[in-house]
Amino acid sequence: MADYYSVLDVPRSATEDEIKKAFRKKAHTYHPDKGTGDEKKFKEINEAYQVLGNKEKRARYDQTGQDFHSQGTGQAGGQGSGGFDFNGQNFDFGGSGFEDIFSNFFGGQGGSGGRGRSGADIAVDVELSFEEMVKGVKRTINLRKLSSCETCQGTGGKPGSKESTCTQCQGAGQVRRTVQSIFGAMAQAVLCDRCHGRGKTYAEECGTCHGAGRTQREESVSIDIPAGIADGQTLSLSGYGAAGESGSQSGDLYVNVHVRPHPSLSRRGDDIVSEYAMSFAEAALGAKVSIHTIEGEMIMKIPAGTQPGEVFRIKGKGVPHLNRYGRGDHLVAVSLAVPKKLSSEEKRLIETLKNLK
Repeated sequence: MADYYSVLDVPRSATEDEIKKAFRKKAHTYHPDKGTGDEKKFKEINEAYQVLGNKEKRARYDQTGQDFHSQGTGQAGGQGSGGFDFNGQNFDFGGSGFEDIFSNFFGGQGGSGGRGRSGADIAVDVELSFEEMVKGVKRTINLRKLSSCETCQGTGGKPGSKESTCTQCQGAGQVRRTVQSIFGAMAQAVLCDRCHGRGKTYAEECGTCHGAGRTQREESVSIDIPAGIADGQTLSLSGYGAAGESGSQSGDLYVNVHVRPHPSLSRRGDDIVSEYAMSFAEAALGAKVSIHTIEGEMIMKIPAGTQPGEVFRIKGKGVPHLNRYGRGDHLVAVSLAVPKKLSSEEKRLIETLKNLK
């Protein structure tokens, strides 16, 4: 059995957020529908996250070092049976029938019992300019996802149609069936396929969703990306993912932020760093020079006798501290600009300087 931590490339001390981030990145890369897809690798990643993404299952795995699936203690899957949806690609990580049998044997609801499954999470990528990272920006993201049917409001019935208690599940939303297993005949609770777990049926189905209560449609989501967010960070918007079955909870929306490099500025923590190549005269005699900052050009004083490699600090002109007051500084590292070609007059003057005692 593979080491789940190695599969996700995370240390054993990894936090829940680090594990989730590693999973999303790898699942996005190895999904079979992508050019970089690898079905076997994708299944390994899913299996690893099903265990490490759940606090109790991870603790058991850390203690025993055994594959959680072989222990029969319920549905595996850190996100439940909803799974993930990356840019419209639905990754359904629902429990298997075998896992449902064990879940019911030990008193759980299982992946299929009770109510409908929660909605899939969705992950999208957003690219920002360096300036947008510093100042914050509002973005509108267009998603195509499963949403609650607007015609029937998610009930699955035609508006105005007569509502009745489901005769198949008697309003329970689930039915029990007998399944043969290695332990003999076992009872299993599954979602009622007549009422889709709602416990009610309608004389006529909704003509838009055909009784499903959900439809695929385009939705626009406005996102406030805060000033100071770092490249590679992820924003989480609860309930903005795909709609769940039978009125169950919607999934979440994860926004992965990527910041484009700036041609002359870089980020170090919450400080912004740039370079200035000073001439020999500026270094020896001192000067006031123009420095490009995120807020435009600023005048900075170079003292006489400044040495190459020195760093000057412009207070409060860096990146805002994320979710708290204040901001970093702008750091200017100075170097000495040595001309490659000199005029005759320049050579003469330098020779004169060289001969001075």
